[in-house]
Amino acid sequence: MTTPDTGMSGGPMAIDVTRTPSRCDGRPVILDVRDLSTEFVMKRGTVRAVRDVSFTVREGEVLAIVGESGSGKSVAALSAMRLLQAPGRVAAGEVVYRGKDLLKLPAREMRDVRGNHISMIFQEPMTSLNPVFTIEDQLTESIRTHLKLDKKAAAERAIEMLRLVGIPSPEKRVKDYPHQMSGGMRQRVMTAMALSCDPDVLIADEPTTALDVTIQAQILALLAELREKIGMAVILITHDLGVVAETADRVVVMYCGQVVEEACAEDLFEQPLHPYTLGLLESIPGMDETESDEPLYMIRGMVPNPLNLPTGCAFAPRCDYRTEQCVREMPPLVERADGRKLRCFVDVTEVRQ
Repeated sequence: MTTPDTGMSGGPMAIDVTRTPSRCDGRPVILDVRDLSTEFVMKRGTVRAVRDVSFTVREGEVLAIVGESGSGKSVAALSAMRLLQAPGRVAAGEVVYRGKDLLKLPAREMRDVRGNHISMIFQEPMTSLNPVFTIEDQLTESIRTHLKLDKKAAAERAIEMLRLVGIPSPEKRVKDYPHQMSGGMRQRVMTAMALSCDPDVLIADEPTTALDVTIQAQILALLAELREKIGMAVILITHDLGVVAETADRVVVMYCGQVVEEACAEDLFEQPLHPYTLGLLESIPGMDETESDEPLYMIRGMVPNPLNLPTGCAFAPRCDYRTEQCVREMPPLVERADGRKLRCFVDVTEVRQ
């Protein structure tokens, strides 16, 4: 059984989806991922971790990519940034940034894009920061590489970035080593490092994982504030639907390496169309005390072995709405008249009426 993590401790959580209309409607597309496929070739077989994934990111918007562990969301981001390590490889697709396919760029040009134009906050700051170098050393390396500043100017920029992300006494803390900082502070340092070159796109991979509730809120508020100041787009990779409800403009739902649903955040939370999305939302505890004795809904079964995916829809063995067609055939990803995208043969809204 799987119950999605709400990302909160100490009690259930209510999702508030009261939001202003997306500020990104009609804005130009800045990043276009087209039919991306990623494989891991191993002795036991080939795992297709990402299967024909497509999505766009518009200037200044927050696009959330959600799904259970193993859904392929982080692998898709690493593939787009060309940071995937062996035995993983990008088998097909395009990642177009301002008219250039990043997957075809020479390594030197890709290094200029990575960090300078598209930055990434990794999931675990303790393993992403080098323990034998000071925060200043690690910040100034990126700044000097991309902004071509001298040592003094880069050090000043590093202090400025630490101040921007809310680290107190940045002139002193910049001399610290990672182990001298708390988890929340290290996450702020990673954010400062990712933002030091004013990127157009920030990829945040589970930026609040392993942080307590207070620090989670601070990091999310920080990203929202910096988004307003810098005007960057954000790709938020998470399994925490509470975070998605608070921050995202659009949502891409992934399962077994595929996109199964895409919609504006408001529409997705008000009326999920895919049975998997519906299951994720129904698995979140509510705040209504009258329902506190009710058993929490759980999606039955387990995520299938990627080396032995079922015929037809990968979610069919766990789906409460499956039909014989679902078991036999893989549903295509179809764009509806309202702009939402769905990979399902069943109209869940009709079945549930």
